[in-house]
Amino acid sequence: MMRTTFLAAACFAMASPVFAAGSDSFTPPKPTPTAECPKGQIWDTETEACIDARDSRFEDADRIKAARELAYLDRPEDTLLILETLVRGDGDMALTYKGFAHRKAGRFEQGMAFYEAALARNPDNVLARSYMGQALAEVGDLDGAKAQLQLVTALAGRESWPAFALRLAIREGRSPAY
Repeated sequence: MMRTTFLAAACFAMASPVFAAGSDSFTPPKPTPTAECPKGQIWDTETEACIDARDSRFEDADRIKAARELAYLDRPEDTLLILETLVRGDGDMALTYKGFAHRKAGRFEQGMAFYEAALARNPDNVLARSYMGQALAEVGDLDGAKAQLQLVTALAGRESWPAFALRLAIREGRSPAY
């Protein structure tokens, strides 16, 4: 039991920065010069310069990677600027990230609307369900949060990061810090 608790705590310490921004990895995003770029720009490794995120040289994957990095740095408004440049901004993961950034910026209702839109596109989106449940826990809707936890656990397992983060939010009334 003690070993399980230790492992869960270690996973939390390593994973919390990553999954807040929606990655499949347990490592934080590698810092890039994007953090130093002016608003709405991201680092282009080919030219070694900050370039407008709407530039055709970037694919949505590049934009999402930059948005993830900015979210990790607790910069929700900058995250949203990058997400608004996505060519396919209506995909379920793009909507999930938009919900996360709005919620972290203090716009609960907007965040929830994006989570709901993400889940309408993909009901199995575990990250959107976990974030939605975390938001519900933050405002005291523990029944709603627990309902999301049941779905997250059924989809991803009890030991998954989204389930762990949501259980923590239910217990503490707040989401893990990135």
